[in-house]
Amino acid sequence: MILDNRGLEPPQPMMRTLAALENLKEGEVLTIINDRRPMFLYEQLEELGYQQRTEQQEDGSFKIEIFR
Repeated sequence: MILDNRGLEPPQPMMRTLAALENLKEGEVLTIINDRRPMFLYEQLEELGYQQRTEQQEDGSFKIEIFR
């Protein structure tokens, strides 16, 4: 699943991401694209038991893959 959060003001990207994670099945990956590095989201993911990979894109946005 890919969730494009670009153009949204905080806290909307984090709220949308956390809502999408509720439907994530075991073994699936949620990919989000944000305008900025989601520092507060990382703390939430750790508390919920998720791992992530973050990659800055050429346009300055960030692609984050979230998985268990």
